[in-house]
Amino acid sequence: MTTPLDITTTAHESLTLFDLQRMVRSTLETRFTEPVWISAEVSELKLNRSGHCYLNLVEKGSSDGAPRAEARAVIWKSSYARLAPLFEQTTGASLAAGIRLLVCVVVTYHEVYGFSLQIIDIDPSYTLGEVERRRRETIERLRRDGVWDMNHELELARPTLRIAIVSSATAAGYRDFCREIARSPYAFRLTLFESLMQGDSAEQSIIDALDRIAEEELSFDVVAIIRGGGSTSDLALFDSYRIASHIAQFPLPVITGIGHDKDVSVCDMVAHLSCKTPTAVATTLAELADNEIYLIDSLAQQLGDLTRSLIAAQRVGLERLAGELARQAIVALNNSSHRLESIENQLFDSARSLIATERQRIELHTTFVESRSVDNILALGFSVVRNERGEVCSIEKVARGDSLHIEIAGGSIRATVDETTKNKKRK
Repeated sequence: MTTPLDITTTAHESLTLFDLQRMVRSTLETRFTEPVWISAEVSELKLNRSGHCYLNLVEKGSSDGAPRAEARAVIWKSSYARLAPLFEQTTGASLAAGIRLLVCVVVTYHEVYGFSLQIIDIDPSYTLGEVERRRRETIERLRRDGVWDMNHELELARPTLRIAIVSSATAAGYRDFCREIARSPYAFRLTLFESLMQGDSAEQSIIDALDRIAEEELSFDVVAIIRGGGSTSDLALFDSYRIASHIAQFPLPVITGIGHDKDVSVCDMVAHLSCKTPTAVATTLAELADNEIYLIDSLAQQLGDLTRSLIAAQRVGLERLAGELARQAIVALNNSSHRLESIENQLFDSARSLIATERQRIELHTTFVESRSVDNILALGFSVVRNERGEVCSIEKVARGDSLHIEIAGGSIRATVDETTKNKKRK
């Protein structure tokens, strides 16, 4: 139980402000005779040219994040020269705003400057543990949300040439990326969506840049988030749940090149691909394009091999068909030759038969004609009577007194007509 101060004041017997401040100072110094260890977050930090470090420490509320306690603190030059290098060597981060510290402080009070804390020691392991705790919480939350592998499962466009970049335009890492990718022979199309990459506003700035890219999703093949190194505390930004959740659920594959060689951030874990540096991102993109060229060359080689194999197979088939055609032609020619020989023989036989038949017919006709010759007719007892004009006479052309020439077998007779008699018509 705290013993109240034995002070009596009235309107006529009051204390001066200085007296009250001395009493407060005396009370605090009496109550806090030894240094105490406290945990708090650094909300502001300023290193004076004199070498003294001035800080503002806060304890934020659990719900809305508003400070529920706040105090000024100082690290004197002599202590800062010892504590700052040790903290940076142990944690890989410089003392800066946003870091949560476990510090040993001397409670002080000044009549003019009021309450303040003099920091005489810092436990770096607490800061490391706090960073790791937040990191684990982010990972567990992303896994609970079911979004951890979503960006991993996206397929990269082929070829991957249209690159949306989230980076600061003045960052050395961005310049390194552009310089490296310019060395490749491919026509990459780079579009920068400028963003802060450190500081209190960096988280929202990165998220805003990603949202702008999402609005133009069809214009890009991949997103590259680039930051060229920094302290552990600076890079702790990429353990942010909000940024990691946006990357995990982003509709395009995301490649990170945050530039830290020792640790892998949560954003690296959920991204489609993770590279150590911005230069490595450019190299990876060039290698992806190389792979496409190699694949095209390989497919072209396979197509050529397949075509040559198909042509060879068809050539063999054609040669086989040509041989078969030649064989069939020979067979057909032989068959036709046999048929022609058979027809020729038949034709000769028919011709001989026809000639023989015609010869017989001619002989018969000859015999018939010969049998009808004048000599043969005369030999049968017939005669041929002609008048003086050589005309074969008929009874109508002969008159009494005409001179006639009569041919008979063996000779001729000249006679004169004494009388003519016409034969009566037979019924």
